[in-house]
Amino acid sequence: MSIVANRLLAVKPSATLAVTTKAKELKAQGVDVIDLGVGEPDFPTPKHICDEAKAALDRGETKYVPVPGTLAFRKAICDKFKRENNLDYTPEEITVNCGGKGTLFNLIMATVNPGDEVIIPAPYWVSYPDMVLIAEGTPVFVAGQEENGFKITPADLEKAITPKTKWFIINSPSNPSGAAYTVDELKALGEVLKKHPNVWIISDEIYEHIVYDGFKSASIAAVVPELKDRTLTVNGLAKSFSMTGWRVGYAAGPVEVIKAANKIQSQSTSHAVSFCQAAGVVALNSPMDFLKERNDIFKQRRDMVADRLNAIKGMSCRVPEGSFYLYPSIAGCIGKKTPDGKEIKTDTDFVTFLLESQGVAVVPGTAFGLSPYFRLSYATSTEQLKKACERIKLFCDSLTD
Repeated sequence: MSIVANRLLAVKPSATLAVTTKAKELKAQGVDVIDLGVGEPDFPTPKHICDEAKAALDRGETKYVPVPGTLAFRKAICDKFKRENNLDYTPEEITVNCGGKGTLFNLIMATVNPGDEVIIPAPYWVSYPDMVLIAEGTPVFVAGQEENGFKITPADLEKAITPKTKWFIINSPSNPSGAAYTVDELKALGEVLKKHPNVWIISDEIYEHIVYDGFKSASIAAVVPELKDRTLTVNGLAKSFSMTGWRVGYAAGPVEVIKAANKIQSQSTSHAVSFCQAAGVVALNSPMDFLKERNDIFKQRRDMVADRLNAIKGMSCRVPEGSFYLYPSIAGCIGKKTPDGKEIKTDTDFVTFLLESQGVAVVPGTAFGLSPYFRLSYATSTEQLKKACERIKLFCDSLTD
């Protein structure tokens, strides 16, 4: 009899971390690998934030802090929500956790019972379904078609809701597609949700500031105020502030759910790192002037890579509104064969053979629930991206019927 709990039987390791691990293994063997699988900005954490963390260490802020987060940081989060999202919260309605992933895990574990359904639009961030499965809930997938910008429609949402639906998760801008919902699109989804008071909403807004071409992110709890009392708005410092390794995420919502999530955290990680929260106060309270330059660079990379991928036979790539990912279709490559006779039957085959033959690491669309695609992160140097595009073209050009 296995010592491993049955609840883990349906859970998969993170596909994105698996790709990164494989790429690192090949690099250690001396293989020239370009890793486009990792989901983190290549820019450093802004200096003023790092300086505050160092100052907090010098002040001795290295002890335990309250489970929900320091009062100073929770107040800064309330100010941020009011200033940027037009949402009013009190510190009691805020929970601070070990990254956005920790925040989402706590919320789902604290609220999902066996058999509860959680609606997850696809393509989705790889961890959503497995968090639901760990909580013994049932993920319900709704495909956002490419012709609709990888976004679901109100009719799609209405069709997926049942009496067992507990949560609807919306991630805008999205990982992996970069798709972002407009205010009108959020209102339309909100009209559906208003008819179903049993359905709660998790709005994952971790990429809200990484947007292009004049797009402005919006929070569904602000756009549809009637939903605020059953919406958990999730965010963190990882993406906008290039603080992935700092592990600071947070959520705002009704006190009942926040307290339940804090109860989970009290028996797991206790709290997010004390001096990282001190740095978080400065991050949220300081001007974000650095972001425009970084987003301009991201946009240049996005456009350059999308143009090059769209010029490759068998591939097409939508230009997204936000985040730092592209989600190109490889429908034209399915059924083709590599020079050594291997058939590409799936997007997993495609990315496996691409890594083996050209040393480019990307993540297969199957990991995100929508095939045949792959996710490419352009949060790396322009030089590396150009090389990667050249290698992808070489690979696709080598394929035969």
